[in-house]
Amino acid sequence: MFPSSYSLAEIQRRIDEVQRFLSVTLSIANAHTVEFYTHDAWNRFVAVPPQEVLSNVGPRGDQRREPEHSAHDSEQSRTTFGFCSDTNRLVDTRELLQAAKAHALPGLGVCMSRDELLQALRGNSSEAGAPGADIDAELVTDEFMNSKKSHEVKSMSEVVACLAQRCEVKQVVDLGSGKGYLSSFLSLQYGLRVYGIDSSSTNTHGAQERNRKLKKFSRAYQKHNKDERAQGEAALSPRVESVDVKPGRDEDDDVVYVDGVGMESQEEVLVALSEVNPAAEMHSESNPETEELFLSALSVDALQPTPTRVPPSQLSAEERERRKRENLERKAQGRTGGGSGVMFSPLTSYVTAETELRELIDELEEAVMVGLHTCGDLAPSTLRMFVAKPELTAVCSVGCCYHLLSEEFDPAGQECSLAACGFPLSRYLRDRSWFCGRNARMSACLALERVSHGQGIQMESLFYRAVLHVILRDHYGSFKSEKRVGNVYSKASSFVDYVRRALRRLELEELKLSDGDIQDYHDAYRPRMGEMHAFNLLKVTLAPCIEGLILLDRLCYLKEQEDLSFSALVQLFDPLLSPRCYAVVGLKSREERNSR
Repeated sequence: MFPSSYSLAEIQRRIDEVQRFLSVTLSIANAHTVEFYTHDAWNRFVAVPPQEVLSNVGPRGDQRREPEHSAHDSEQSRTTFGFCSDTNRLVDTRELLQAAKAHALPGLGVCMSRDELLQALRGNSSEAGAPGADIDAELVTDEFMNSKKSHEVKSMSEVVACLAQRCEVKQVVDLGSGKGYLSSFLSLQYGLRVYGIDSSSTNTHGAQERNRKLKKFSRAYQKHNKDERAQGEAALSPRVESVDVKPGRDEDDDVVYVDGVGMESQEEVLVALSEVNPAAEMHSESNPETEELFLSALSVDALQPTPTRVPPSQLSAEERERRKRENLERKAQGRTGGGSGVMFSPLTSYVTAETELRELIDELEEAVMVGLHTCGDLAPSTLRMFVAKPELTAVCSVGCCYHLLSEEFDPAGQECSLAACGFPLSRYLRDRSWFCGRNARMSACLALERVSHGQGIQMESLFYRAVLHVILRDHYGSFKSEKRVGNVYSKASSFVDYVRRALRRLELEELKLSDGDIQDYHDAYRPRMGEMHAFNLLKVTLAPCIEGLILLDRLCYLKEQEDLSFSALVQLFDPLLSPRCYAVVGLKSREERNSR
């Protein structure tokens, strides 16, 4: 039995609390950094010295520390969350910080920990680890878990495997599977049949090739491990430091590199792997040695950006036909001897809540739906699909890129032209026509934990961009352009060089200003750089509250469904390693599944 989770009414009350807080503070989050000086944002929204904020937020301060009161104490006669009720300016930093902490997900107390969820999923089982499929040993934390992607894959895969065991299913549908890190690990480590769906054919090809190489290595390692256990060897040996798999001379063969030495035969691989602790204690789940080696290989290009999802309507007829042909070929391969034993099938398709999974996956049975850092609207689409498709028994969705969400109640009517927008998702917030705004959603992507531990904001590039906006206003008639300045800062040697490059990028007359004119702007605004830094720290402080409202909306949506036996927000990851650390988890009731 699951522990009692919060009821729909309780989640709605938490939403009300966060809404009330954000109705007062959201103006700061929606202030655009580019317009910080042109709109005089500091004096419009804040009535305390920048130093008061800088000394109490971030690595140099502590959110529990009492700030020195400013000269604006007279405005504090009536405040709400630190804002003066008359002027709507911030006058009490301490009150704001305390309120922000109380209205973030940890302060609201509505989240389960990953361990609590795993314990609930396992019930009375005496097994210590996650379920496995003819693969051994318990999960351990080692040096490979310092990698962001490895940490995410390990933490989430165990939860997904337990969800699959709880629902008595063997299939997983991974939406927005990207390069296939999670999909490959679920199939190789837990024996699950995984269908990874991504809109990028480049990602699909890469995932398929990576999985082929990892599977080949997996077979070699597992054979070696069984041989060693049969011989009963107990001596500990130095472990292998690195394993990589690269194409060999024949395009159908690979070279496995162990500690930088290339080996083309399975025998050579096994000899090298004999140094990988053959006497590790074996249990009934996953193998920690294969796990750390898989994760090492999976993390090679984890930081490469994922291409933008392209809707089918924007694809050429040739590209649509090519994707259809490739998907059919993959399906055919899986039905023939050449694809026997394949546990991970990458597919290329743009997915929405209306996508018919059975048209993509002929062999689809009951399955768990997952998404690891699905961008923008794909996260709410995952939840809508889970609710609508009877073959989906459970969901575990971790979203990201909140700035890419479409909002239904955009006052300008520009953000959502779709039948179903990404936010709000629940009937409760939709009935209230709640709107956040793109800048606020962008702020929700900031990482308070990282800033609090010294991983500060890159301020100079933001400062350069804001002062450039002043120059554009003063000398180019409040110039508006659809063109973006882009990453000019990284190439510039100075502020003058930055402005020159930006003007060329915007196709503006750069000789209109001398170097001295440009430098004068820098020197005039440099003393006010602390205002911008402090203002951005306030945005960082509000970030968890905005993210919390978005996630509470998704949880509320699941709570509104009648056929779910369980739904919760779960902290899956360490926020220092992976700031988007919360998963929305849901399970359909057994009665509902059996009634189909």
